[in-house]
Amino acid sequence: MAKQKKLSKGQSRRIKANHEKRLSNADSAPAKSKADKWQTDNLGAPENAVVISRFGQHADIETDDGDVLRCNIRRTVKGIVCGDEVQFRRAKVSEGDLAGVIEAMHERRSQLTRPDFYDGVKVIAANIDQILMVSAVLPEFTPSIIDRYLIACEDMGIEPILVLNKIDLIDEQGLANINKILDIYRALDYQVLLVSNITGKGIDELKDTLVDKNSIFVGQSGVGKSTLVNTVLPNAEILTKEVSENSGLGQHTTTVSRLHHLPSGGNLIDSPGIREFGLWHLDVERVTWCFKEFREFIGGCRFRDCKHLNDPGCIIRQAIDEGDISQLRFDSYHRILETMADGRAGARAPRI
Repeated sequence: MAKQKKLSKGQSRRIKANHEKRLSNADSAPAKSKADKWQTDNLGAPENAVVISRFGQHADIETDDGDVLRCNIRRTVKGIVCGDEVQFRRAKVSEGDLAGVIEAMHERRSQLTRPDFYDGVKVIAANIDQILMVSAVLPEFTPSIIDRYLIACEDMGIEPILVLNKIDLIDEQGLANINKILDIYRALDYQVLLVSNITGKGIDELKDTLVDKNSIFVGQSGVGKSTLVNTVLPNAEILTKEVSENSGLGQHTTTVSRLHHLPSGGNLIDSPGIREFGLWHLDVERVTWCFKEFREFIGGCRFRDCKHLNDPGCIIRQAIDEGDISQLRFDSYHRILETMADGRAGARAPRI
């Protein structure tokens, strides 16, 4: 048998266009498209809701009246994530386990993103007011990890809050030494909380910080993030149970972001998969800007391509010598640039 000829690029494009046209026609066919059934008189008036969680082509939502429903998502509505504010129409007669259809998404106030080697920059959650970055005195307090989180927060325009956990595990002298480092961040107007879930120190202040805000916790393994989430959110299963009762479906076992109400007001989005944010998708100039104490000096160096190391006429280097920028943050800046270069190399490498 003769070997089949490979399709040309033009043939491939035409086949793809015809395939998409058939899909479009199928979507608009009254008797053939399941999604089109939602365009009948079976739907009620438009209502507003918040996305509690997203699963494939449907989402769990909570209405303004507090109803928790599972809805289909129209194909024209792209990229819905936990925390999105949407407009939906309730089904007068439910289609199986789905109670309505999401038809539009309101403009986001903010969005939490992270880079992905395969999909580019992915949105993880929407309308976040603050990110609580949890670190701990043990196994190791690492300022460079804090700086990575801060770059991500500054880039996304979301307020960061530094939470130092497990302070019961260190003596007064050790805590005093860490506080000297944290004073660098306090001087930059970053909020810092010192907490212990064992002694209860700082827990009330932590809870007060969450009131009337949409918050999310991030932190590496071992820092006690999950324990803090359980402390501020003792009834984390409430919305999950309501969804199961209303839809007849069990809880999904995949690790997805889920929005919960806090007892004192506000919401917490629990996203188990978020431990840190990759930065390799950012350019060097953006990272420099995300170090907020660098901003007033940007553009003042003698050379436009200044690397801010030992370059002659570097105004940032001069600011360090004069005590306007901390050496610790400056060193962290260059370490982060080195790891970003490694990350870009990994992104370009072929995936096996």
